[in-house]
Amino acid sequence: MKVLVAEDEIHIREGLTEILENEGYQVIQAENGLQAWTLYQQQTPDFICLDIMMPEINGYDVCRKIRKENETIPIIFITAKTEEIDKVLGLELGADDYIAKPFGVKEVIARIRAVTRRYLLTTKQKSSQFQMGEWAIFSNELKAKTANKQVDLSLRDIKILQLLFTKKGQVVTREELFNFCWGRDYLPNSRTLDQAISKLRKQIEKDPKYPEIIHTIHGVGYRFE
Repeated sequence: MKVLVAEDEIHIREGLTEILENEGYQVIQAENGLQAWTLYQQQTPDFICLDIMMPEINGYDVCRKIRKENETIPIIFITAKTEEIDKVLGLELGADDYIAKPFGVKEVIARIRAVTRRYLLTTKQKSSQFQMGEWAIFSNELKAKTANKQVDLSLRDIKILQLLFTKKGQVVTREELFNFCWGRDYLPNSRTLDQAISKLRKQIEKDPKYPEIIHTIHGVGYRFE
């Protein structure tokens, strides 16, 4: 999924970009409202993180412009304006959610995942579900479920599991995982993949030290049995 992040403060913009990219999103950055509107028209993002107080065009007006063309694209306002009237105005303009600065990483992830689930459930033609061990993986819901447990997953988690599932019994190389789950333009870092697999194992393996779902094939990659 492609996300447009419009924020004039570079440190916040880069911070949001890092959070989103770690979750598995492709990020387009805009440093003012005019650039955000132009990139929206050129890049057709899947959803938007939109600051309110920006140069050139403020976030409210960018939202108005977008809503005239697209009534369904998810929009999250991310702003320092915390007065109740500002929140109400943002939601009345058609924003799907509202995050006030300063914010925590976990809050941003939770809200972005919630909006992503709504987007996936309303745009996909059919539910994408598959089984890995005792876990049913629900791609559209960003969740994995057993009879008595469920865990939240990121977009990248889902991509990793989908690739391993489609090649059940085969070794999936590290290069294949990077190309499919991070993109061909990503510069591979061995720790990045290992950390992602380790995190997934902690969520879906009975004992992450002795995995039964995601097996390591040393020097090559991983395999789902």
